[in-house]
Amino acid sequence: MLDQGWGLLGAAVAGDEELEPATLSTEEFVVRLHAVVQDASWRTDDINELGNRLFRVGAFGHAAACYGMAARAPQAFGARVNLGRCEIRLGRLEDAESLARDLIAENPRLVIAWQLLGEALAAQQRLPEAVEAAKRAAELAEGNAMLTRQWAMLVERTQDLETAVHAFERAWQLDHSDYYSLRAQVFYRRSLCKWEGLDALSAQLVQSMDAAQGDVSPFDFLSEPSTAAQQAACARQLAGRIKQMADRQPIKRIAPVFSTPGRLRVGFLSHGFGLHPTTILTVALFEQLRDSQLEIHLFSTRDDGKDASRRRLAAAVHGFHDVSGLSQRDIATRIHEAGLEMLLDLDGYCRARKPEVFAYRPAPSQVGWLAYPGTTGADFIDYVIADRFVLREDLQPHFSEKVAYLPRCYQCTDPTRAIGIPPAREACGLPAQGIVYACFNASYKLNPRSVTRMLQILASVPGSVLWLLQGPGRMADRLREVAQSMGVLPSRLVFMEKLPHGDYLARYRHVDLFLDTEDYNAHTTASDALWAGCPVLTRPGETFASRVAGSLNHHLGMPEMNASDDAAFVMKAVRYGRDANYRAAIKAKLLKQRLESGLFDIKGFARDFEGLLLRMAEHRRMGSLPETFES
Repeated sequence: MLDQGWGLLGAAVAGDEELEPATLSTEEFVVRLHAVVQDASWRTDDINELGNRLFRVGAFGHAAACYGMAARAPQAFGARVNLGRCEIRLGRLEDAESLARDLIAENPRLVIAWQLLGEALAAQQRLPEAVEAAKRAAELAEGNAMLTRQWAMLVERTQDLETAVHAFERAWQLDHSDYYSLRAQVFYRRSLCKWEGLDALSAQLVQSMDAAQGDVSPFDFLSEPSTAAQQAACARQLAGRIKQMADRQPIKRIAPVFSTPGRLRVGFLSHGFGLHPTTILTVALFEQLRDSQLEIHLFSTRDDGKDASRRRLAAAVHGFHDVSGLSQRDIATRIHEAGLEMLLDLDGYCRARKPEVFAYRPAPSQVGWLAYPGTTGADFIDYVIADRFVLREDLQPHFSEKVAYLPRCYQCTDPTRAIGIPPAREACGLPAQGIVYACFNASYKLNPRSVTRMLQILASVPGSVLWLLQGPGRMADRLREVAQSMGVLPSRLVFMEKLPHGDYLARYRHVDLFLDTEDYNAHTTASDALWAGCPVLTRPGETFASRVAGSLNHHLGMPEMNASDDAAFVMKAVRYGRDANYRAAIKAKLLKQRLESGLFDIKGFARDFEGLLLRMAEHRRMGSLPETFES
């Protein structure tokens, strides 16, 4: 009867396999539907299936009409749930919730009703209630991997990472093809410092990526013990999927209207324009470029309009565009209409990224810089801006982009920041005397290798403490347990809650030495420490993400703070803690190099950055393909 129904409803819907709503309104469609289904040969299942086909093409009002009619039949629970899902998509969230609760009242063990309730509550941002409903659905359908994953993903949204890890573990146990659950539990285990069994899970994650099977986030993958080649392969997989999505519905092209003579119109897209590390790094640069040959436009995907740093950004540039409420396709259209010659991506595959914007190719030249420490693996990003230390020549084959080298560290920062006076050591939870080592990196960057080094240092420097940033869940308790197992008193680990940036920066006055992590270095955090006069000890690795702190030290003129291996790392840190003369010499050199090295010379950075972008633009104007730009 379905095929006959298509003919009878031809004025309301078109086609068969590829249904699309036609010109009839939902009300007119309902009238036509009633007339057609008077034929007694129409079954409830036929009407429900018609609704399914309409639902799949986004005709939710028409689909709801079908489901509503099908739901009149006794025991048509599926049609009623389907109707509830239409209500959610039509914005009638309370109606969907009411429908789900009615179903549960009739049959408290109806799995699909609990599932619908979870979806309706989540759409209302009532996440704790949604989690409980989704958990109940998973419990009733014991062994159902899909429902377990749905529960886990709702827990994930509440930021209850302890419960989320448990839920994703369960989902992975039920379905070893669910690579999202594998990736999520690995990343959250790192964030929680829950390391038991992590090596085996990490190996499975790397193996799934090697086999092109997994749903692996390139950003999360940076924290894994992976090679530059593996990171590139991971990025290529995601870039390919993004490109396919963008190619299905390209943006409308208009005749380009580029910069006025003598000016290069450049755009920067980021989620970090506001209260974010990206702003800390870039705001002074944009101020320096205000009167340059660059006409700068910022496109912000962050809704942070009241923040003072955002206002400072907007005052520094020629155009500030809030695109936070737009789809990626609409952002790309907006950027294309702005007539940019070059667009820089300041997010890459970081968590709040918008990579599809670049897949639409809204600008002739597209460049990755600053936030994402690796390759995008994308043919729609032409260049990556780097320096010779962080992206050595032997790493170039693992980057899909051509490298545009700066003659200095690729990372800039704001040297106008004042370093305030912190509370007394005791008020910060520190002992009145003794060496203070610190690592204020996010907890997902900590790993057994990095923490073992740190604890070996504490064990060799009496009276020293390790100051860490507080993480989620039981992260601090677990690290104290690790310290206890290595013979270090747990009380020698001190944890700092996240603070406003100025307050956090002032705390570096109490820190003697910053101890870096592997396989993902301190980046903005390392720059913060050095600017505040705190030396950074790191061990440069073999990937971009593991060489950033080393690049900062190199360009600061302090290569002695780049250790060659773990043993050298521990030895240098122990000497620093036990040798007061050595410690004073390093501190004095840092204060001198801060002024003389050029690392914090924002005027010089702006000059080099402007020159590089102008060279790249002229290269494209001459009709040349992207190529490596030497410093």
